[in-house]
Amino acid sequence: MDFKPMKEFLEHLTSWRIPGNVMTIYKDGERVFEYTSGYSDVEKGERMTPDKYFYIYSCSKIATTLCALKLWEKGLYKLDDPLYDFIPEYKDMYVKKGGEVIKSPVPITIRNLFTMTAGFDYNFNVPSVKKAGEATNGRFDTLTTVKYLAEEPLHFVPGERWNYSLCHDVLGGFIEAVSGKTLADFSRENVFEPLGIDAGYSMKDKYRENMAGMYRFIDDRGESDIVKLQQSGISMVGGHIEKNDRTNEHILGEGFYSGGAGIVSDVPGFAKLMAAIANGGISKDGERIIERSTIDLWRTNQLNEVQMKDFNWPQLKGYGYGLGVRTMVDPSMGTPLGEIGWGGAAGSNALIDVDNNVSFFYAHHMLNNQESYVQPRLRDILYKCIK
Repeated sequence: MDFKPMKEFLEHLTSWRIPGNVMTIYKDGERVFEYTSGYSDVEKGERMTPDKYFYIYSCSKIATTLCALKLWEKGLYKLDDPLYDFIPEYKDMYVKKGGEVIKSPVPITIRNLFTMTAGFDYNFNVPSVKKAGEATNGRFDTLTTVKYLAEEPLHFVPGERWNYSLCHDVLGGFIEAVSGKTLADFSRENVFEPLGIDAGYSMKDKYRENMAGMYRFIDDRGESDIVKLQQSGISMVGGHIEKNDRTNEHILGEGFYSGGAGIVSDVPGFAKLMAAIANGGISKDGERIIERSTIDLWRTNQLNEVQMKDFNWPQLKGYGYGLGVRTMVDPSMGTPLGEIGWGGAAGSNALIDVDNNVSFFYAHHMLNNQESYVQPRLRDILYKCIK
């Protein structure tokens, strides 16, 4: 294995427009590469270090769907069970259809939550969530908030389309309803503590004090999709970064554990989860967190031909969508079939290849994260390095 190309690419990113980054790679259960580049705080001139914490945003979905699958392994539900069996507020759902709001002819199933086909959008700024805040005195307890969210009409009949949405936040509420524990406690007891990962949903002082600065890339031409620009023959657009001091908007209150985007972690820590999954569900210390057969279900494409038309982001070329993770389905892409992972809004990215027992976790901390450029290149360079 030769990781020089990966080092060079990480340095390229931080000399280009990414403030700083961290990456950890595992192979056969062993950490084989760890590297930092750039700055955790550009204004103060502080170099990036591996112990910095990040909002990993949607990479939280990997832990959330794993937790939900652990409950499935126990036989506590079937994937095609209706959600209202567990959260009765979802019994009678309504759908926006042709300028009207009609009763949905089919219920939301648990599979719909996993696969982003339930009919939700990605918007917390709705009347029902405001009511949840009032009812919980601003705590926004996860299950309570999810129950109130059932008041919002769906944007399509469950199963008709794929739409990136609050499905995994609702899945977090479902985990609480089935397990009888908060999502934070269930994740800690079943994933983080067994793997020795210092990650969580609450902003502990240690996270806040040692968090990498979060930035936003401001594009000089107002175009953020640099892959689209490249394909159209336009030269690489310029821009600049600005410090972004706002917190994660998906953390609604101290009682809300966002299954879709709420986890805070360092990179070496969260990489242990990727490594355990790649190792067939077993950590280096022999701790089993998920069955290998469940991983195979997790990484099986769940989308039909119609739903796949919506699954069309540039960085997802060649992928289908499993039970909450991208999954490689196109052999012409040159990387192994069944490789899974996901990315986060500020630049985190996970890759897991269980057939070759290789994985990585990468993060930078910049909104407008340039993932359509970064994500496929990290993947391709990884496989060049390990051959």
